[in-house]
Amino acid sequence: MKYSSNELLDDIDIQLLKHLGQDSNIATKDLAAKVNLSPSPVFERLKRLEASGFIKKYIAVLDAEKLSYGLMIFCNIKLKQHDKAIGSDFVKDVMQLKEVVECYNISGDYDFLLKVYARDMKHYQDFVFNKLGSVKSIGSTHSTFVMCENKNTHNINL
Repeated sequence: MKYSSNELLDDIDIQLLKHLGQDSNIATKDLAAKVNLSPSPVFERLKRLEASGFIKKYIAVLDAEKLSYGLMIFCNIKLKQHDKAIGSDFVKDVMQLKEVVECYNISGDYDFLLKVYARDMKHYQDFVFNKLGSVKSIGSTHSTFVMCENKNTHNINL
């Protein structure tokens, strides 16, 4: 199977990526057993997949609610103007905001979509007025509050 212009992935590579997508903490020995290889070739394959960029990083998915950040918000942003410097300044400023955990440049009615975690509504209000409000390139915002997260796999369907 071909997945990029320079790399070929075989069925074992795909199986490794699927298993890691479900549990990145799996031991190499256990991963090897799942794909019917010994640990050494699995280790080498993982290093190749990492080096070629198929595996960007390994993470722990934290429970925001248990960490007192139970309010998730999607915030749509319109910039004041569409120009390279303003967009670049916006991204630079947003990267400094710890409440923003994801930022996407999007098409449509808005320019950017932010995923934000806050402790509660008061915390989010403070964030909007005092942090997001200080980003000079923003023309307008529109917030959507998440009532329930029904699916979040962090995985790609291979």
